[in-house]
Amino acid sequence: MSDQSLNPTDLRGILQYVPRFRDRIFIVALDGSVVNSDNFPNILTDLAVLRSLNISLVIVHGVSQQVKDLASQRGVKASDHDGAGITDRSTLQLAVEASNQLSHKILEGLSAHNLRAALTNAVTASPLGILGGVDHLNTGRVERMETDFLNSLLQKDIIPVASPLGFTGEGRTLRVNSDSVATAMATQLRAAKILFITATEGLKIDDQIVRQISVLDLDSILRTEPHRIAPDILSKARHASQACHGNVPRVHVINGKTDEALLAEVFSNEGVGSLIYANEYRQIRKAMKRDIRGIQSLIQKSVQAEELVRRTRVSIERSLEDYYVYEIDNNLVGCVALHVYPESEQGELACLCVKTSHENQGLGGRLIQFVEQQAKARGLKKLVALSTQAFSYFQFKAGFREGAPEDLPEKRRAKYEQSGRNSKILIKTLS
Repeated sequence: MSDQSLNPTDLRGILQYVPRFRDRIFIVALDGSVVNSDNFPNILTDLAVLRSLNISLVIVHGVSQQVKDLASQRGVKASDHDGAGITDRSTLQLAVEASNQLSHKILEGLSAHNLRAALTNAVTASPLGILGGVDHLNTGRVERMETDFLNSLLQKDIIPVASPLGFTGEGRTLRVNSDSVATAMATQLRAAKILFITATEGLKIDDQIVRQISVLDLDSILRTEPHRIAPDILSKARHASQACHGNVPRVHVINGKTDEALLAEVFSNEGVGSLIYANEYRQIRKAMKRDIRGIQSLIQKSVQAEELVRRTRVSIERSLEDYYVYEIDNNLVGCVALHVYPESEQGELACLCVKTSHENQGLGGRLIQFVEQQAKARGLKKLVALSTQAFSYFQFKAGFREGAPEDLPEKRRAKYEQSGRNSKILIKTLS
């Protein structure tokens, strides 16, 4: 595991999330290739951990890899693998056979962990019909979920398992896309999360893994530049957007072939996959006494590297009104301070720090912009910053220019000269 992820044995790290997730529903969407991977037994263990914390689970699995493999073994040409295209009669039979095999494997694995589960026929579907002049035959679209049935199972601590098959009112079987099943389950059951457990590292945009993205930003890309999203994850991206607009707060895309990735994604604010979120889950707020230890921990490495001045608990508490913290899901990942010198209409931007795991995500820039807004609101005309190593960032990214000791407020200049740090002085005029 990377040093950015949470060690699942760290109970203190896990327990901070338990009150938030207890008695909530997680939809676990398993790609067929993941169920057949060597890491699947570890995923089952992780699911058992979630259930032990009173998190309700619904499992949805796909079969695209299995349909492809069965077609190859039997010399049959499958008309569609993922349930989104045309499903002829022979492909439907392959999908039914593959679904039965995978559902059994999942039920068998859950039983080995003393978890009760039931394969359901809760997906009501209708034929996709003729699109663009092409009859999609046995491909269906999800009409609704039998939520009363599913909730009755959940209330009895039974994990519902759903395959990518839907049923019409007349009992006809249709192939449906497993991502759409997971999305419908999540929206209609008012789930807290969808966990797309895939064979990829996460949501890849412009060939780069995106760790967090708002649904609004994702929508913009899907609407105007969908080619920027990796083809093998495009369906997940589209359904993540649908889920977020259907009041599912969080959608995660996780690599199911990596050991402990599931727990690390759920129980750490950094995560190891990709998070698509429906609401702004970040905030910059005034620091409080309970944040002091977190601020000290956050800046420790920068202090050791002589990037920041050491600050004692007493010194932070004395000027606590000047400090702000950046939170992600109630976890401190950044801080900054604004020390005001009203006599010279200046402010000092100080103690700017972002957690290592959140670097290169624009958080530092947001903190600087926030301080600028606060300074303007207080009628300040100029911001100063002192830096021994990050001066290039302030100059080229944040619009500061190099100044001289004479540019500092008188009180601050005296401290500067006494420190002996020889920091570069950076100035920004506030318009």
